[in-house]
Amino acid sequence: MSEFTLKTRLLAALEGKPVDKVPVCAVTQTGIVELMDKVGAAWPEAQTNPELMAKLAIANYELSGLEAVRLPYCLTVLGEAMGCEINMGTKNRQPSVIASPFPKNLDGAAVPADLLQRNRIPAVLEAIKIVREKVGPDVPIIGGMEGPVTLASDLISVKSFMKWSIKKTDLFEQALDISTEAAIAYANAMVEAGADIIAIADPVASPDLMSPDTFRQFLQSRLQKFSASVNSVTVLHICGKVNAILSDMADCGFEGLSVEEKIGSAKEGKEVIGDRARLVGNISSPFTLLPGPIDKIKAEAKTALEGGVDVLAPGCGIAPMTPLENIKAMVAARDEYYA
Repeated sequence: MSEFTLKTRLLAALEGKPVDKVPVCAVTQTGIVELMDKVGAAWPEAQTNPELMAKLAIANYELSGLEAVRLPYCLTVLGEAMGCEINMGTKNRQPSVIASPFPKNLDGAAVPADLLQRNRIPAVLEAIKIVREKVGPDVPIIGGMEGPVTLASDLISVKSFMKWSIKKTDLFEQALDISTEAAIAYANAMVEAGADIIAIADPVASPDLMSPDTFRQFLQSRLQKFSASVNSVTVLHICGKVNAILSDMADCGFEGLSVEEKIGSAKEGKEVIGDRARLVGNISSPFTLLPGPIDKIKAEAKTALEGGVDVLAPGCGIAPMTPLENIKAMVAARDEYYA
């Protein structure tokens, strides 16, 4: 019998310690429509109701075999609490920011004293407590959230974010600082509620949107502050082809770096980051996990394992229409690899 629990194995893998086998989980979005129907916990209700939020999160762990419970399901919880206007989405579409509170200037912008009592934050914290009570102490809980860079762009609008990064760097940095402070407070509240790992998704930090020079000059230090200030193991996910900043990401202080298939092979990613961080991923969510077939999912998973990935996972959020069988195939591939 293994000396590891699911929690000790995942934490050890992310900390670069030896494990008996690579854990398989999702550090990104896990809600799928098939599970919503199976357990009666559908979006958008499961985005706001803590019981339904917990129920849907646990379902993927119990029914697919993923070795962690990850919640919530979007990158708008903190933004909403900071004043963004949100479209709550539908059963198969995640919430999104539709209006920013500070698109012209930062007059009055600050972290609210009652941040943790605002909007959906109490529901997320309650859902984490419910999950812990239901799955016990040996199953890892991953608290997911938007990263400080993406939060800053939500607060001031992507347009202003891009413009200020060049023309108004003082305002740009002020927005980043406010967002970093808010993100740290929310992350630590999730840890206090029972999360073992905090996984931030920061798509706006991608080279697809911000230059590698901007990343190094302005974004990296905020991510370093976040990882240093959060009282848990942390994982950084940045979407897209991040090769130009992958080494810089490895210097941000996160235990894990979650990457898409766009970086190329896991082996190449591992060579870049060395022992500075652990690689999480990189099964394609839209092109492999969503459409299948099973054989392709298993082949891609085994290639990632052969390449030395430290945690086998979807490379980005699981698409809501992904069949449960396809997620199970990723888990089965890991099991077959070690058989």
